[in-house]
Amino acid sequence: MLNLLRKIVPQFLINWYHFVLSFLGAFFYGFPSRKLVVIGITGTNGKSTVVDLITRILEESGEKVCSLSSIRFKVGEKEQINDLKMTMPGRFKIQGFLKEAVDSGCHYAVLEVTSEGIKQHRHRFINFQTAIFTNLTPEHIESHGSFEKYREAKGKLFKATKKIHILNLDDENAKYFWQFPAELKIGYGINLNQELEVSEILKGENPTASEKGLEFKVENQNFRINLLGFFNIYNCLAAISITKSQKIPLEICKKVLEKVKGIPGRMEEVISEPFKVFVDYAFTPNALEKVYQTIRNNFKPKKLICVLGAAGGGRDKWKRPVLGELAGKYCDEIFITNEDPYDEDPLQILSQIKSGVISYKLPITNEILDRREAIKKSLKLAQPGDLIIITGKGCETSIAEKGKKIPWDDRKVVKEEFKRISE
Repeated sequence: MLNLLRKIVPQFLINWYHFVLSFLGAFFYGFPSRKLVVIGITGTNGKSTVVDLITRILEESGEKVCSLSSIRFKVGEKEQINDLKMTMPGRFKIQGFLKEAVDSGCHYAVLEVTSEGIKQHRHRFINFQTAIFTNLTPEHIESHGSFEKYREAKGKLFKATKKIHILNLDDENAKYFWQFPAELKIGYGINLNQELEVSEILKGENPTASEKGLEFKVENQNFRINLLGFFNIYNCLAAISITKSQKIPLEICKKVLEKVKGIPGRMEEVISEPFKVFVDYAFTPNALEKVYQTIRNNFKPKKLICVLGAAGGGRDKWKRPVLGELAGKYCDEIFITNEDPYDEDPLQILSQIKSGVISYKLPITNEILDRREAIKKSLKLAQPGDLIIITGKGCETSIAEKGKKIPWDDRKVVKEEFKRISE
């Protein structure tokens, strides 16, 4: 019924519906964001990690903070897992969250801002003071209509934020976000090839990544971080950039970042011996390739066993064969399985992923619809020195299937099945 209404109701009426809901939500809760310093993080990848790191830095500096991401809702010390299957909640929920933060004495709000949320005006009537751009690669193309419209949606956060803009200058799309005016513009990066005029630049020098973590230097401070993957240097630089805008000593950032052991569901090591098992949220081609590259370059496993799927519900069907092609390029054995089929035929989704695998080369490919069974068989297959990477869900708590949510946690399932085969 809802899909039918979307097809017959004019788009401008749908837009007005979302806009009015945003206003009513803010009005009902008394425009709470006006009493907070709101930081919005947008981009394709890295948003949740940056939210987590910024929250920790602000808390270490003595501030009370609320944060919202695809991982969790946090108000001060109170945390709740985000099990909504959406990163940016509906207008009344997000405004109610900000009101709770104000009532709890929070000074800062750190929010993950998505293009889908912006499309539905969920960012409206939130008084953003800082906007951070992480990176941009194709995602939600079928929803927005084109990559340019997807980028334009992200740009609306910067258009609405007049005070501080923080930009990843190593991303080729930085110039698009740079065009929007702001009182202060801070750029960060490693290569810094783009000549864009900004107020300050934060450069990561001497960057290295290994199986033990990351090392880089910022303003003569050496950072040794436990996070995995070269891409996480950029996430750290985005978080450190807050020190520039909020006058937080760099020493505090160093202290916080070097204490971080990991981010839930992001290159999270679940099993260490006799082989390694990682779980990661990666579900876009760019993110998936970076995860595979991290494993190949840093861990050099005897055999790389990959468990992956793709979302249904009409979500970016174009990327399914691309995900399969990447698996074919990097993995030695592949288990294609269910992820979040929503209202689509899951077998059809698996077939579309497999079409990408066979177009590249022919590693051993297994199609197993039952995700638990796929994980179990990957564990039985693994030998000492091998590495299993399970992608697409990270720390998500459910599988979305035909209007229902089935309780799920990749990490829990891995531990359960590993225990069974070890007994």
